[in-house]
Amino acid sequence: MTASERRNITWHKPLVTQADRERRNGYKGAVIWLTGLPSSGKSTLAHEVEQLLFERGCNSYVLDGDNVRHRLNKDLGFSPEDRTENIRRIGEAANLFADAGVIVLTAFISPYQEDRDQARALNEQGRFFEVFCKCAVGECERRDPKGLYRRARKGEIDSFTGVNAPYEEPQAPEIIVETDKHSLEECAEQIIRYLEEHDIVPSTPTS
Repeated sequence: MTASERRNITWHKPLVTQADRERRNGYKGAVIWLTGLPSSGKSTLAHEVEQLLFERGCNSYVLDGDNVRHRLNKDLGFSPEDRTENIRRIGEAANLFADAGVIVLTAFISPYQEDRDQARALNEQGRFFEVFCKCAVGECERRDPKGLYRRARKGEIDSFTGVNAPYEEPQAPEIIVETDKHSLEECAEQIIRYLEEHDIVPSTPTS
């Protein structure tokens, strides 16, 4: 987009605000950003937390790394540049969900700290929570349902995070869940407790 084209675009202020939605809902919109190695449990945990929130009467939604690459980001590959653009788009989409009053859970490897920081910067303070799904690479490989680690080690897959592409562990995540040491239910409850303690969801279910 050229500078002259950009001048023709106007930001329209909504009549219904995020605060209006949250007063009606009884909870806050937020981004729960799950990051970790492949097969560290991100998607499984995101869906478990979504189910718990749903049972509490909270609107929530999971943006899953594989699912998004089937549609929204199907034009992107796995080069460092494409990975960055993948996360940029998801950061923008997640921000829209949160503005709509939804608790959105993103399950993406998101290997670069700078990209995660940029996603955080899109959201106001106290609405973005980075969750590091900490899991030893050996356990991730043991769990791997697709056999991708094995294929990457055989040289059949290039740029596979944890084998031949880097993963930068979060420097200061809000939550660390040790998915190789605790059960799925325990990890999900850890996230729910954090959301309660930080006034995103009430301790008493909304419905």
